[in-house]
Amino acid sequence: MGLDYDVAIVGYGPVGQTAAILMGRLGHRVGVFERWPEVYPRPRAVHYDDEVARVFQRLGIAPELEPVTEPATTYEWQNADGRTLLLLDRSEPGPSGWPGATMFFQPQLEEILDRTAKTVEAVEVNQGWELTGMCDEGPHVTLRVRRGEGHGQQWRPTGEEREVTAAYLIGCDGANSLVREQIGTPVEDLGFVFDWLIADTIPKDPALLSGVNLQRCDPARPTTLVSGGPGRRRWEWMLLPGETAEQVEEPQFVWDLLARSGVAPGEVTLERHTVYTFRARWAERWREGRVLLAGDAAHLMPPFAGQGMCSGIRDALTLSWHLDLVLRGLAGESTLDSYTSERCGHLQHAIAMSVELGKVICISDANEAAARDELLLGVAADPSAPPPEPPPANLGPGIHDGAGGDGAAGSLFPQGRVETSEGPRLLEDTIPPGFVLYALDVDPHSLLGGEDSREYLQSLGCTLVELDSGQQGQQIYAAWFARHGCTAALVRPDFYVFGTATTAAETQALVGRLRAALIQPDHREERLAS
Repeated sequence: MGLDYDVAIVGYGPVGQTAAILMGRLGHRVGVFERWPEVYPRPRAVHYDDEVARVFQRLGIAPELEPVTEPATTYEWQNADGRTLLLLDRSEPGPSGWPGATMFFQPQLEEILDRTAKTVEAVEVNQGWELTGMCDEGPHVTLRVRRGEGHGQQWRPTGEEREVTAAYLIGCDGANSLVREQIGTPVEDLGFVFDWLIADTIPKDPALLSGVNLQRCDPARPTTLVSGGPGRRRWEWMLLPGETAEQVEEPQFVWDLLARSGVAPGEVTLERHTVYTFRARWAERWREGRVLLAGDAAHLMPPFAGQGMCSGIRDALTLSWHLDLVLRGLAGESTLDSYTSERCGHLQHAIAMSVELGKVICISDANEAAARDELLLGVAADPSAPPPEPPPANLGPGIHDGAGGDGAAGSLFPQGRVETSEGPRLLEDTIPPGFVLYALDVDPHSLLGGEDSREYLQSLGCTLVELDSGQQGQQIYAAWFARHGCTAALVRPDFYVFGTATTAAETQALVGRLRAALIQPDHREERLAS
């Protein structure tokens, strides 16, 4: 149709970078537009979980990340007296085969993602170009952009403007998203609002506070101390009633807070400090015609469960395969509506967990805090017993056989290790990305019967994998199949289960339901009822 791009992406943080790499590697022409001329140099997020590490594994950047990240093996909550209220043990790998919590310095992550995106031939990165407007023309989207120069408050337009066209537009342009504003979606706000002062520091002695990831539930001043990546430590303090951002952002105020925690000015370099407002909200619609939202443009949450950036990376992966099938004519356009329902259902679980944790942490009344401490100390006689975790959680309604319950369909499929000639490797390093039909101790080809199911899966680029329950490292799969009482699992490109089967007939019917879900997603509820 003579369009400039198949997909335009506005915003080039980790979510936009991930979406660009994924869509470009799938063969689609991608144009990225980012207001800032260079990768943003300041830290924001500091944590990702094992599922997001699995996405980075798919992007092929795991080896580059290893020297600039560190696992967080514990996360301890203490009361004002230093007594342990909760102790989260994250020393074992998560179900995706990676550490359950990894701490990092965001500019280093973005530099790695930036280099990776710029090696993808189909991706064009336009840094220093600001979106000023957009219009969904029906067959395509038109974007109006202008060039700028400078940094921060010194950024200014140069006068150069242009229009570009794309089949679809993904808004990854953050909490103040112009794309979200343009599509006019309502925003659900839970009314959870707290201001916190964030200070990123570099200890002169790398051993200072090394390995400490602590939540101090002190009503006098709720405080967080976590890794900001190797060699860095982040402090967070809740603002108290009557305090203003202007007051607490004075450097001496920050040094006074650090001194109360036993950290002298000569022991750390204060890299950055600023006030963040923690909120809990999400857009009701993540798609309007040919325009879609992802990351902070679609949702915001408090940081207490460490799921803000993680949720955005999940958005990028889920949206990429939905959009790929639509662009290739293998799925109806209304399939994109399932992106909203799937991710929003999953996302609301993460937000709810973050808010509940925040309600425990952000208590500034001494009597309420004492009641909280008494309750948690009583429940946590064994302080290593963790509270309910945020994701993994099942997807909301969409392209899978589940209906949001506790079954296998719509849940995260695990990743184990396999033996290769080069030694043990994570299984997904040995197969191409995309749909996968896994079968335990049986040849998956034998479950597909005639050519119809085989040919359809082949058209989707589906890989067939036979798992061996007796092989070292694959017991995780044996346990998963036993728990769900099945022999085969059809897994989507974002690691979530479409559905399961136990016999050849059930497997062929499973493939048929996938075909129907992609071709006629609007009739999803009718098919479930039948």
